Amino acid sequence: MGQGNNGLVLFRLGCLEEEAVPFATKQDWVAEIIRERIIIGTYGRGQQLKQADLAEKLGVSITPVREALLTLEAEGYVRGMPHKGLLVPELKPELAQEIYELRLMLERELTMRALQLMTPAMLGELLELHRDLVRALSSHDLQAVRTANYRFHFRLYEMADRPQTLHFVRVLWAKYPFTAQDEKRSRPSHMRREHALFLEKVQQGDQTGAVEALLQHIRNGWREITTAPTPEPAAAAKPSRRRRSYPGD
Repeated sequence: MGQGNNGLVLFRLGCLEEEAVPFATKQDWVAEIIRERIIIGTYGRGQQLKQADLAEKLGVSITPVREALLTLEAEGYVRGMPHKGLLVPELKPELAQEIYELRLMLERELTMRALQLMTPAMLGELLELHRDLVRALSSHDLQAVRTANYRFHFRLYEMADRPQTLHFVRVLWAKYPFTAQDEKRSRPSHMRREHALFLEKVQQGDQTGAVEALLQHIRNGWREITTAPTPEPAAAAKPSRRRRSYPGD
């Protein structure tokens, strides 16, 4: 931890790179770490989160953890349960379609705005985050792949400078079944190509093409979630390619 420009405190997110990342407060840093770990599956659905354990693992006092968990509860990443404390809430498959449609709408707006404000330095950040994804794929580390994808998206969306829209997108991601798309082993490599296409369009100055590439990336992930693997032929059953729930729900 160190002091950065503009009074920001530098913390290390860990997992993928050693570069320190600026956050306004310890609370913000703790909240981002917990968000990320819920999205990538480090903290599983239904898992209890204890303030003392989190504080010890993150090397901070109880106070920023408590404040971060209040923020995350408001966003839907954790939920207080009587006699159980704070849990990572279970997903609700019946809400997934609506959440997907809202993601397309809001993430489109954030991407358009980010592209309008994009500088060479910002593009360089996204290219480096994409290299993190490629390295994670090379090491066959699924959680690192998920982490790289999460950081790529939210760094892009932060560049839009639309904090209210960004907040709503964080709420949507808390309820979205990301880990279900990993059921198909081809998804991570497809993700790499989709990110690369988006960046190629950005480098070409094709903002319309870049937005469409990003939206197609989201659509492809949704398709992986909602389309079941082809079942083995059965004598008395017709194969089905659709399902209404997600693995582990």
